[in-house]
Amino acid sequence: MRVVGVIPSRYDSTRLPGKPLADICGKPMIQYVYERATGSKLLGNVIVATDDERIVEAVQGFGGEAALTSPDHPNGTSRVAEVARNMDTDIVINIQGDEPLIDSRMIDEVVHLLLSDPDVVTATLCSPLDDPAMINDPNVVKVVLDRHGDALYFSRSPIPYRRNEAEDCAYYEHIGIYGFRKEFLLRYVELPETPLSRLESLEQLRILESGYPIRVGVTKYPHGGPNVNTPEDLEKVREMVRRTIGCDAPENTAGGEAAADAVEK
Repeated sequence: MRVVGVIPSRYDSTRLPGKPLADICGKPMIQYVYERATGSKLLGNVIVATDDERIVEAVQGFGGEAALTSPDHPNGTSRVAEVARNMDTDIVINIQGDEPLIDSRMIDEVVHLLLSDPDVVTATLCSPLDDPAMINDPNVVKVVLDRHGDALYFSRSPIPYRRNEAEDCAYYEHIGIYGFRKEFLLRYVELPETPLSRLESLEQLRILESGYPIRVGVTKYPHGGPNVNTPEDLEKVREMVRRTIGCDAPENTAGGEAAADAVEK
């Protein structure tokens, strides 16, 4: 069965403009994501789907494959679907472009969820969560599962609500890797918006509200690092990489033009 990985990568970000090109120890962030994705054993190929020529040039500069897409997509999944529509593939893995420390084995876990059950049309991952600060952080998306391993609900709030303190309660953080059967991906992006997806600002709720199940695997691997959404997140990732490979801190830690300059050097 043919499996491809697509990394949606948008240049403009409200909190961190130009973040795909932000320098992390001499390489743009998108290169870290791409290299982690190509470490997967089950992806046939990996392609970056972007709205900006600068990202295309950066990806091609390190030997990767990129496609220029419409600038008008409402979300990353829609951007992925534009690229996947003309690809000869059965399964499409949407790999978030702001996870430079993603473990490639997690990508393979999502692929296995689809390969192991032909009735699964979309799949994702979660990880046990026990840090109270993260449980209560609206930027950390939580998920609750049914007994079959399908998602009951995703929320920015702590779920489930623990009314009885004597009861054991497990919390799970949603990890934003999505796997789709191609035909379902193309159907999904045509679905109308739904009330809960707008309310929580979580696009995966549109799938549940439209009556489709999402298979959720509990990953066996540690979550390598934060999603990069803010300058603070970027500094956390830089520090983690510095400790690993011992590189020097960049003189200018901003994204945007400074990051693009770092790529061109």
